Amino acid sequence: MAYLPLVGKVALVTGAGSQIGLGRVMTIALINAGAKVAMLDIDGVSLKQTSIEIEKIGGEECLLTQTCDISNPQNAEEAVENTINTFGAVHILINNAGIMIPSEISKNSKNINNKPYIANFWDIPSSTWSKVIDINVNGTFNMVRATVKHMISQQWGRIIGITTSLDTMYSKGMAPYGPSKAAHEAFIGLMARELEGTGVTANALIPGGTTDTNLLPVRIKNTMETLIKPEIMQSPVVWLASE
Repeated sequence: MAYLPLVGKVALVTGAGSQIGLGRVMTIALINAGAKVAMLDIDGVSLKQTSIEIEKIGGEECLLTQTCDISNPQNAEEAVENTINTFGAVHILINNAGIMIPSEISKNSKNINNKPYIANFWDIPSSTWSKVIDINVNGTFNMVRATVKHMISQQWGRIIGITTSLDTMYSKGMAPYGPSKAAHEAFIGLMARELEGTGVTANALIPGGTTDTNLLPVRIKNTMETLIKPEIMQSPVVWLASE
């Protein structure tokens, strides 16, 4: 009989709806390891399609789907409450949801060497900056804030933040995505210190390079010789979520 390290555990995965994404493959890994999973995504259509596929693996009783805008604190709190009401607890939070809006000037701008001109940070509209920060930074805070007191009260919890490589954080043209992930990772470091001794851990997890997900625009994918498969996240996320 296979060893299932997450039997009895309940996980909550944000950004789990994309059919080409890290959230999907991590959800599958958690369920295969014995956990029950609440899948969150702002895209209800993709979430439904992905959940149908995953239910075939683990059955309906192991899965809860919720359409949720994590940048809204009330939405985040309601998602956590629904998860606890359905499964009785929440032990694992995977902060995976994130957006990347390419920092390109409009289509009417000049191209350089037939390539789109990448905007400097001072050319980025404030609305673009705010939208990325709302999801990638404020959204992760909202989910942790809504979840962590439950974890502390049960003296056991795992918070896992999906971030990016250091190079991406400050590469030219990667604002505001890069800085938003840097903020997320700094928050994880702070959490780890403040949660010491509570039974709750906080860790960052990255694929290790450019990964084949919907986050990456097709025009960029087409220039890449190799892309990491999302499945690379499956074993480490189960390990970080376990005892």
